[in-house]
Amino acid sequence: MPLEQHSDPFEERLSAGLRDAAGCFETDRAALVTAGAVRGRRRLLLRRRAAVAGGAAGIALVGVGGALLLPAGDGGSREGRGDRSSVAAATHASASASAPASTTPVSGDALIRTLEKLLPDGRFSGAEARGTDEKPGPYAHVVFDDGKGAAAVGVSLGRVEPGSKEAKQVTECPGKAYAHYDACTTSRLADGSVAMVLQGYEYPDRRVDTKWWNAELVTPRGHHVSVSEWNAAAEKDAPVTRPQPPLSPAQLRKLAAATAWRDAIDTIPAEPDRPTADPTGAAPSVSEPVAAVPVAPTLKSLLPKGLTVLEDSGRDSGFGYVVADDGKGRSLVQVNVQGGMQDVAGELFGADAETLSDGTKVAVQQGPGEKGGAGVVMWTVDTLRTDGTRVVISAFNSGAQDTAATRKTPALSVGQLRAIALSPKWLL
Repeated sequence: MPLEQHSDPFEERLSAGLRDAAGCFETDRAALVTAGAVRGRRRLLLRRRAAVAGGAAGIALVGVGGALLLPAGDGGSREGRGDRSSVAAATHASASASAPASTTPVSGDALIRTLEKLLPDGRFSGAEARGTDEKPGPYAHVVFDDGKGAAAVGVSLGRVEPGSKEAKQVTECPGKAYAHYDACTTSRLADGSVAMVLQGYEYPDRRVDTKWWNAELVTPRGHHVSVSEWNAAAEKDAPVTRPQPPLSPAQLRKLAAATAWRDAIDTIPAEPDRPTADPTGAAPSVSEPVAAVPVAPTLKSLLPKGLTVLEDSGRDSGFGYVVADDGKGRSLVQVNVQGGMQDVAGELFGADAETLSDGTKVAVQQGPGEKGGAGVVMWTVDTLRTDGTRVVISAFNSGAQDTAATRKTPALSVGQLRAIALSPKWLL
């Protein structure tokens, strides 16, 4: 059951792909910044969707940590790409070192039977599954009808490294500047597992009232269970059959916490660790953050007086954002910080770019937003220092890119954006 994603997915290691893309790159700075903006919580949110939509979805080769290098003629939107993969496969591969010795695999049919047994009484149809020894990872999906309307329900299984950044992020509620939802809670269970339950929508713009509710559970041993349900028989292109998905948030959390899923995860075969360096000796990925600078706190420290921060992205490095208001309306401000970008300076900055006395390149772009929000404009200042550090800052005249403008112009002027991007605080 393929899933057509709405936003930017990611891969953890893409140095070779990024360098190949750089060779055929044409500058489209606004598109780059927009495409790379949704890092951290939202990238994981969308991987959750791909996982439980049937496991056939894939992750597009777009890069890590901010504004990305993509061929301008790659075809299709930067928000919705083919070549998708399940989160189960991604987490399985990234955490294979922690996998226990494999036991007898659990078949797809067995996973379906487990899912049906754990759901309330009702009728089942449309079952699809993949076993724990099948690529790219195990999942089970059914259409469940409790007499109040058919609803798609799916579960995907994988691993994350215990205590890792990904393990933490997957159970954090995403920022509403990038993911629209009605409610989201994170709780710790008695056994130390952390569970996140999100009540959102299949379409962020709400053009169809298909609801998507999702539970993410990570155990202290790194088991990762992702469960989703919809108020329709399919996540897309199916009529809404009921006002709400069939399981309450508490029931959804309980389903994710079932020990049967952990037992199944223990049978996923271990895989060799991915290499940490390019065997050809190539330099690290050009999109890796230059340093572990917490972006949102740094950005907040550089904002001019008179702005009230209503929301921020936490302490992630590489990408961060704030939603601020100066009394004239909400304004989203986002920053990408990257290192090792000196070898693609020619592709990023044209002849019209300004070069400062210390060699730093600066480019400014003002234009319409690209996420569909009515009347939204995007102001961007892109900077590249001689050591390869790239800092890109964008501001919008709305609290989110895909909602209508809340003010005539962004809360920060181009001059203020420039001063923030050039601040030495981005360098450790």
